[in-house]
This record gives sequence, structure tokens and C-alpha cells, in this order.
Amino acid sequence: MSVNPVDTQLRQQQLRVLRRKWLKDQELSPREPVLPEKKLNAVDRFWANFLQKSSPWRTYTFKTYNIGVSAVKRILIPAWIVHYFVKYHLETSPYGVVYKKPRLYPGDVIKETGQVVPPIKEPSGGHHH
Repeated sequence: MSVNPVDTQLRQQQLRVLRRKWLKDQELSPREPVLPEKKLNAVDRFWANFLQKSSPWRTYTFKTYNIGVSAVKRILIPAWIVHYFVKYHLETSPYGVVYKKPRLYPGDVIKETGQVVPPIKEPSGGHHH
């Protein structure tokens, strides 16, 4: 059985025409795709309204976020760096700022209040040396 070259050529041309038609059918018109209207629940409605460009909530949230980020960048992080440097590199006493209070003896004057420390009363009776 021999294949006629004219039949082969005709068949290829038909396939090309069908292929072009099929490709043309794949193009969407401006009205497509036609989707059913989607029902939104309360949360989806909230986000749809919230994410509108002109929404005041979106604007206020964005501004609040920016203020928070700038506060962290300009205040908290530098304060932490200064605190760390002072605590571990400048302070001479170990483990941060811990000072012993000076000892007070009878007759000393307390600087903050100006009071005089009263003398210690010797316990009477009991043990004698």
C-alpha cells in the first residue's frame, strides 16, 4: 500500500488549519472568564473594605506601623546599645551597677535625712563577761 504524496500534503494542510482554529479558540475575549459572583463572609468583607486604597483604617494602621518601626530604630535599639556598652564596658564593678551602702556607726549623720544615728543600747542583764 503506497501513500500518495498529495494526500499526505492535503492532510498536513488540514491539520495546520485545524491547529490555527484551535489556537484562535483559546484566546479569551475581554468579557472572559465569566465567573459566578462570590459571596463574602464577614471577615472577607472586612478585609476587602480595609484594603481599599482610600480606607482611613489602612492609612492609620500604616502610619502607626511606621511610627513603631521608627521608634524601634531611633530609640530602642540605640538605647539598648548604650545600655549594653555602659553595663559591660564602662562600669568598673562587676555585674552592672551594684554599690554597697557605706557603713553607719553611732553618731554618724545620714546624708539624705540629716538624722543622727542613735547610740546602740547595751542589753541589760543576762550575760556578763
